[in-house]
Amino acid sequence: MVSGLARFLGDSPLRVLIKLLVVSLIVGFVMSVFNWTPWDVLHALRDTILRLWNMGFAAVADFFGYIVLGAVIVVPAFLVLRLLSLRR
Repeated sequence: MVSGLARFLGDSPLRVLIKLLVVSLIVGFVMSVFNWTPWDVLHALRDTILRLWNMGFAAVADFFGYIVLGAVIVVPAFLVLRLLSLRR
């Protein structure tokens, strides 16, 4: 029978601890190679969210513009294909 803690963690607590230690070692090594600190990662995440927020409305307008641009080609092609298939 699997205990509640093991069910929550997805494995035995000792195995999860070992996996977390190995992944932490790998991530720590990679961050050290690139000379990143946890604060650098947090600041980059914050800056990314702010950039997305600031360009959010422009991105929505671009999204609908892309739909209309694609529809100019797709809808007539669809109609031609449907008309050609009705002839059979």
